Amino acid sequence: MKKTKPCKGITADTKDWGCGKPLPPNWRTHGLGNMCCYPDWLLGTEAGKLKIERATLKASKPRLELEKAKEETKRNKSLSALLINVRTVCHTYIKKRDYGKPCISCGEPWHKDFQAGHYYKAELYSTLKFNEFNIHGQCEGCNIRKEGNLSKYAVNLPKRIGVNEFDLLNRFAGVDHHQHFKWDRFELNKTRKYFQDKIKEL
Repeated sequence: MKKTKPCKGITADTKDWGCGKPLPPNWRTHGLGNMCCYPDWLLGTEAGKLKIERATLKASKPRLELEKAKEETKRNKSLSALLINVRTVCHTYIKKRDYGKPCISCGEPWHKDFQAGHYYKAELYSTLKFNEFNIHGQCEGCNIRKEGNLSKYAVNLPKRIGVNEFDLLNRFAGVDHHQHFKWDRFELNKTRKYFQDKIKEL
């Protein structure tokens, strides 16, 4: 006949907690076996409650990380949508402002298909993405097929905005390369409001 053993704590956490009652012969002897009152220890001691809390956190960590990743993705999508919205408002202003003016690069007479062309490319110069002196009405041929036609853009831009503004724009571009600027929600909303007000003034 298998000898019975008293209930006792067998880990550092549960040492001396066992109730001492005889355990059934078939009582499990692995893990936290040899302790029939383990649930009482879990619920009735600070160490037991801490163990439950840690186990709960460990089990929920993957779920929390997934939720965090989803929230981050949602924020990024929201910021991307706002960025597109600000770009639309900015370019609308540029096209209205330059209505009737020839292409900044080749001088082609204005027509309704003119685009908002950047001198310093938006994808390379983040701080100049919405700089109104950096964006002008441009025909599709120069903006798309000739990638901005920058050699002629550089000749005509000082005439359009003035030498002082042109020099300032070049200085801004020089500083831009030494920055890691990212548009945030506050700056985007402020920029959108700026161009919305400029459109109303036209």
